[in-house]
Amino acid sequence: MLWPRRPDNWREHAAPAQRAFAAVVKAIAQFEPVTVGVHPAAFEQARLAVEPRVRVVRLDSDDAWMRDVGPTCVMNGAEVRGVDWHFNAWGGLSGGLYFPWDRDELVARRVLETEGLERYRAPIVCEGGAIHSDGEGTLLVTEQCLLNPNRNAGLGRRQIELLLKAYTGTETVIWLGQGVFNDETDGHIDNLACFVAPGEVALGWTDDRRDPQWAISHDAFERLSAARDACGRRLRIHKIPMPGPLYMTASEAAGIVPAPGAKPRHAGERLAASYVNFYIANGGVVVPLLDPALDDRVLRLVQRLFPQRRVVGVPAREILLGGGNIHCITQQIPRGEARGSYRA
Repeated sequence: MLWPRRPDNWREHAAPAQRAFAAVVKAIAQFEPVTVGVHPAAFEQARLAVEPRVRVVRLDSDDAWMRDVGPTCVMNGAEVRGVDWHFNAWGGLSGGLYFPWDRDELVARRVLETEGLERYRAPIVCEGGAIHSDGEGTLLVTEQCLLNPNRNAGLGRRQIELLLKAYTGTETVIWLGQGVFNDETDGHIDNLACFVAPGEVALGWTDDRRDPQWAISHDAFERLSAARDACGRRLRIHKIPMPGPLYMTASEAAGIVPAPGAKPRHAGERLAASYVNFYIANGGVVVPLLDPALDDRVLRLVQRLFPQRRVVGVPAREILLGGGNIHCITQQIPRGEARGSYRA
């Protein structure tokens, strides 16, 4: 994980977001070791905010979305290596969320060096939240994100798909259409749908036909229903209700300090809220709590999907206000061995 601190993205100089991140750290640390990368100026503050068993390291970054700027790890038996995607702040100069992003562009390499893992430097712009794997050769992605010309202009679907397969080792890419309505990442898959097991997908869902999300989720359901995974299986689809709709309040927007090059945030803006944006840990699942009317129901649904894991809910509105959620701020590093002599 990374420690939030941008005042132009996190309200009240990131203090509420830091408390929310610390709660996520505590929840995950029940199940597996956690490392938090922190800007050197905030090291002591972060060290005091998280438990002593959590490793805190000096790691500079532009913001705190480790899923997207960190490495995507691949395995060959027990051997683990990391894929380092190019990063352009979700769109570069044509829709990106801040400028510059040069420190974020170095995070994946630094994480792999810290963990002693070899690195593959991929030749395309991609974020970890733009792909979701079943671990058996299948990727979920969205057209809205990966076919957006602000990522890889000049590359078509087939070229992008071939590169995804080459760098992740997957055999089948299932393309959904759009991501969650008003998602500023250009529709990351991890906010809309994810594998909960090979052959099983959780999908954010609403029954309200007046909601723009209805058409998006319905289209995703149709595509998933028609798809086959790398093992030839039809997918079992579990509908997870969407919270809200939720909107940024005037007081929340007032706590953000505008800055040149950063996406402005306004009162009344619809938030891309989704319960699907959870983190699967060793023996646990950490789920964002977003809507008191639905939180308990969703926790029960997720528990049924993961009967062998303990489901933990963490209040996550402050993370949502920054543009993502628990899956977006975390990136797992598989347990394994660092071997070989490959150098990118």
